[in-house]
Amino acid sequence: MNAQNSHVLVVDDEPSVLLTYRMILEQQGYKVTASISCKDAIAALEQDPMDLLICDLSLEQKHTGFEVIEHGRSRDATVPAILVTGYASKEVMDKAEQAGVAVLFKPIDINEFLSTISQKVRSRNESRHQKA
Repeated sequence: MNAQNSHVLVVDDEPSVLLTYRMILEQQGYKVTASISCKDAIAALEQDPMDLLICDLSLEQKHTGFEVIEHGRSRDATVPAILVTGYASKEVMDKAEQAGVAVLFKPIDINEFLSTISQKVRSRNESRHQKA
């Protein structure tokens, strides 16, 4: 499976940021589902399996990207995840590390963004092939 076959869920409550992520990822060949809220993201996870979750830490009404990631992993324990934030406390960094979630800081460095996504998708594909 490569980018063309990988389905990525992107969650951010800023419409312009969400649109930018979507455009960048679609240009790279990923199938993208963009969600503006935690509620929408969870609904998307109920409908389709995802190969990668990219979530803003702070979502609407004090919801967090961790909620989306936890829901996604309740359906597929191996789905990789990336948390995007402008600031992360030690508590957030510790929680992300324990959950095996990569953290990227805003403003996003596009090369780091794309390389982290590519690495996560590649690792998932390699682990799938090893199980097959």
